[in-house]
Amino acid sequence: MLIIDDEFVQATQKSEQELRVEIALLLYAQEMLSFGQARKLAGMDAIEFEQLLFTRKIPNAYSEHDLDSDLATLEQFKHT
Repeated sequence: MLIIDDEFVQATQKSEQELRVEIALLLYAQEMLSFGQARKLAGMDAIEFEQLLFTRKIPNAYSEHDLDSDLATLEQFKHT
């Protein structure tokens, strides 16, 4: 759980939810959180978060390693 002190909320003139989104975007952009972790922190579904990344011009951190991992997972499902 993330608790943001009222002092910081008031100083930014943003809601606590807006600050959560900003923190999620920052940590995602710095590759400190995965897409799933960041969207959860932001309280958004995958499509909403992806649209926000696009709007803010934050590149998707989906790497070649992520692709290989996803393809391997799909391959496992084909054989079950």
